[in-house]
Amino acid sequence: MSSSLIHRPAVALRGFHDEGHGFDMFGLHPPTLRRSLALGGPLCDRYFRTRSYGIEHVPRDGAAILVANHGGALPVDGTLLVLDVDRKTGRIVRPIADRFVPALPLVSTWFARTGAVVGTHANVSRLLARGELIAIWPEGAAGIAKPARDRYQMKTWQVGHAELAIRYRAPIVPVAIVGAEEAWPVLGRIRGFRRFGVPFLPVPFLPVPLPLRHAIYYGAPIALHDELPPDAADDPGVVARAAARVRLALSELLHDARNSRAGRWL
Repeated sequence: MSSSLIHRPAVALRGFHDEGHGFDMFGLHPPTLRRSLALGGPLCDRYFRTRSYGIEHVPRDGAAILVANHGGALPVDGTLLVLDVDRKTGRIVRPIADRFVPALPLVSTWFARTGAVVGTHANVSRLLARGELIAIWPEGAAGIAKPARDRYQMKTWQVGHAELAIRYRAPIVPVAIVGAEEAWPVLGRIRGFRRFGVPFLPVPFLPVPLPLRHAIYYGAPIALHDELPPDAADDPGVVARAAARVRLALSELLHDARNSRAGRWL
């Protein structure tokens, strides 16, 4: 199945704001995104045999935040999520990347051209203010280097997504991604790269991920803003409790997703 983005001109892309010369203010370049999604299609369909459920929970317009679990030596989970949402809704997902990403040669440019945005508060606020769909992995970089015993356990949990959801009146959609945390296990971390802005490099168990089935489950939206005024985003206690609510919802979704999984290989 081809990406829906392949057949749409840049001017028709929902969520794309051309700032001149075919780029948006963060470097998104629709032709590069189009080619990348086309290349990712066979990986999604034939290698990982990805299936998704509950796509009706993803809003078709307006600001919204996808909050997902993280795992694997490299962000394959993010690629599969962006591709699936594009195919099923036609929306561009803006993955929020760690702040060390701009220090990565070549990779940083490709990330920007395909829609990723460095996760500063100002950047993410700007995206939500103009009604974009963003994806956040609150586990951060720690999520991609979890040992096997910690698979699907969200031990680190940043709370910024809750603050932003309250402030910008954006629903949060929990997203359980099953498969990525097993397909590319991590042996350990190589440290010593902080001078380049990189906390560590993950050491994968294998040179390529295993061809395990992947599944993406979209949960019911959580409307934190229905219960809280915008200025509640300034209260750390309120934000922490809201983030804990999202974490619990995602944990329950992950538990149900893993239990309903037909099989990892076939």
